[in-house]
Amino acid sequence: MKALIAGGGIAGLTTALFLHRAGIEVEVFERAEEIRELGVGINMLPHAVKELADLGLEAELDAAGIRTRELLYTNRFGQVVWQELRGLDGGHAHPQISIHRGRLLGVLHQAVIQRLGQDAIHTGCRVDGFEQSAMGVSLGFVTPTGERGSASGDLLVGADGIHSTLRARLYPEEGPPIWNGVMLWRGCTPWPRWRDGRTMAIAGGNFSKFVFYPIARDDGDARPLTNWAVMARTGENGASPPRKEDWSRRGVLAEALSFVRDRFRLDFADPAAVIEATTDFYEYPNCDRDPLPHWSFGRVTLLGDAAHPMYPVGSNGASQAILDARNLADQLTAHGNAIEAALLAYDAERRPATEKIILANREGGPERVIDVVESRAPEGFTSIDEVASHEEREAIVRGYAKLAGFARVGQS
Repeated sequence: MKALIAGGGIAGLTTALFLHRAGIEVEVFERAEEIRELGVGINMLPHAVKELADLGLEAELDAAGIRTRELLYTNRFGQVVWQELRGLDGGHAHPQISIHRGRLLGVLHQAVIQRLGQDAIHTGCRVDGFEQSAMGVSLGFVTPTGERGSASGDLLVGADGIHSTLRARLYPEEGPPIWNGVMLWRGCTPWPRWRDGRTMAIAGGNFSKFVFYPIARDDGDARPLTNWAVMARTGENGASPPRKEDWSRRGVLAEALSFVRDRFRLDFADPAAVIEATTDFYEYPNCDRDPLPHWSFGRVTLLGDAAHPMYPVGSNGASQAILDARNLADQLTAHGNAIEAALLAYDAERRPATEKIILANREGGPERVIDVVESRAPEGFTSIDEVASHEEREAIVRGYAKLAGFARVGQS
């Protein structure tokens, strides 16, 4: 069996590793001319780390990132709304890992080269279509010089992101991603260690949020590489974003600062100072797409952001792509040569699960807990329980964990 994968990002490379382990030949087609370690910080939840550990990559992940120990949700004054231990410290069987996206991609890329060989990855190949029959599937691609090429296999996986060409071919009337009017600015910079250097904080509420967490161990002077993000509403829900959604677009300093300066009073960092200390940071309009009725069509299926792009709340984007990859490999193994049946089984299991997360993220995900508190106590509080009961706050945060599949065993 041979699988063709459109997209050489986290989703595509993870899929390649799982399919290779299942004994399936794999070729990856990536539109960029080289796979570069770009981006900022991301979190991988324990159920996703479990799958990468099963691929034998836990040591590499530990070397490249850190094991997050605790998560705090606070208002803009730093008053704690909710806090909980995470990963192994929170009773899970595997850690939660905070890591630079580029370093994670590097770990996966090296693993693919070592296990599948350099020839398994074709860069500079923009997939622009496919054809399938009862016997197989072929994809067409274009190189940067305009040359056309093609490849054939038994199945095709579209892991080509929120602007997926394959999704557009399957759903030609869908249109562009949907912007909810919220802009996201993200960057990373060395910053003095806070607490134990393994704590993540999300502060603020409805007007703007500030996210802050280390993504590497201390470099010797207690200034670990630290990821930050600001989320704030700058437009109307459903409007067209001012600039195309693109993770590599540089952010505008004055725009990001306007949502944090003189607003936050936190003990771990001044958001404005963190942003000003960052050499380069990026902007991204908060976009997703409506859930689809089907991902799989014959020998073709979608995976990761191509299948279920979601707002970046709850640390779920990369994690759900990793779960997709494992499930797809398992279904192909279970169904043998019945490829279409395997893709339908994958679709039937993963699509409903991710649809729930897409919709929950539109309501704020677990971060809705600070939205609720800010709406009731915009100038702070004396007792958090008088603003929102423990039970109400727990239902928001842990209810989301259960929905997303990483609730600890025995946890409500």
